[in-house]
Amino acid sequence: MKNSTTKNDICCPKFDPAPWEEKVFQWKNKKFIKDNVFTVFYMPVNFGNTITKMNRKVEAVQGKVSDWMCLSDHTSKWNMDLYLAVDKVIPNAKNLTMSGTYVTKVYEGDFKETGNWGKDFDAWCLEKEYHLQKTYMWYTTCPKCAIKYGKNYVVFVAKIQQI
Repeated sequence: MKNSTTKNDICCPKFDPAPWEEKVFQWKNKKFIKDNVFTVFYMPVNFGNTITKMNRKVEAVQGKVSDWMCLSDHTSKWNMDLYLAVDKVIPNAKNLTMSGTYVTKVYEGDFKETGNWGKDFDAWCLEKEYHLQKTYMWYTTCPKCAIKYGKNYVVFVAKIQQI
């Protein structure tokens, strides 16, 4: 998750949606570090700076970002919490773990479709008899890389309880 230094650089790895499309995962103490982003009516203002700061902490201890996963939780119009999946405890970061059953569903397109994707995700979970406990969004690439790849994938990730 490095920042691009030239116009042609690609900083995000190409995302393969297949392993994440309508899948169920059991996480046991999956490691994350947490930070937050200031938003204005849900639009992130300092996302790039925050993710760069988080990534530097991981790199400083030769850590890895698992699956390049960064979950976003829009807690208000003014804040978004970020959860960066890591392979070990990261000093000088807010470390936490997530455990439980999680489901994922992949969407592709313009961010303006987020509301429709959310409704579709909720309907899919209801159809599958999943009880949503907490939903996150995983923006799989930065806007520049989404343009370069020609795809803008967003994964809805939710902790669930089966009904």
